[in-house]
Amino acid sequence: MNYSRILLLAGLVGLASCQPKGDSSLSTPADNSPAVATVNGTNISQNFFDQYIKAITGKASADLTQEQRTQALDNLIRAQVVGQQAVKDGMDKVPETAALLELTRLNVLQQAVAEKYLKDKKPTEQELRAEYETQVSQLSKQEYHAKHILVATEPFAQKVIDRLGKGEKFEDVAKKESMDSSKDNGGDLGWFTPDKMVKPFSEAVLTLKPGEYTKKPVQTQYGWHVIELVETRDLQPPGYDSVRQRLEQVVQAKKIKAYTDDLERSAKIEKKLPEDKKAADLKPDDKKPAG
Repeated sequence: MNYSRILLLAGLVGLASCQPKGDSSLSTPADNSPAVATVNGTNISQNFFDQYIKAITGKASADLTQEQRTQALDNLIRAQVVGQQAVKDGMDKVPETAALLELTRLNVLQQAVAEKYLKDKKPTEQELRAEYETQVSQLSKQEYHAKHILVATEPFAQKVIDRLGKGEKFEDVAKKESMDSSKDNGGDLGWFTPDKMVKPFSEAVLTLKPGEYTKKPVQTQYGWHVIELVETRDLQPPGYDSVRQRLEQVVQAKKIKAYTDDLERSAKIEKKLPEDKKAADLKPDDKKPAG
């Protein structure tokens, strides 16, 4: 069961368990379907049960075996029993629980809005081609094959560079001194594109020619690196057909983002987040940038 289905399941059961008093049915709106079970006087309708099945399996109730449907109903009944007890104990009024229920409700509603909005907006071939060209233009045109030696301090990294300058082999020093797991391969990192590495590392690689190594240590959050560029090669973008399905997802994601951006722009929004206390305590002159 994936994360979105877990949230949807929580919404179906959790929200239904917190329904207003007096509503004695667990059902979908305008639901006249028969009850498949009753829990302490609360009916679980056939339609609601079918939605539950779809949420947890992605299949229609009719596609399951009788044993699977029975097990699903038992699970839903148990969820309703526990949900009723939670409401009886006032758990739905606990701030943390109430917040999670509201977040689940918002998640379900956002998913419903997205599905409704995109229903008749299937990406056109022209949109997909345009998105493909955009994605390709942002890809690196080359791949890089490099080695590195990772150590804890800048002075030690400089000593490593000095040793390389005196003729020690990069692979031998990496095996002896590097803290990275690549030491077993002589520091070899294989092929990669710059976006796969942290910025200081990739920037250093781009300054090198094949066979060169950095003459100054390169610092990242992992420590201090000495990097050698082994070789480069041209990188061919993936074919359009091989990524078409992914392109559809990207185009649809951009469409729903544009739609929700418009909704947000047209909404009346007042932000009341408390100001950071440290910033508020600063004197006006202290907030001015240096120089």
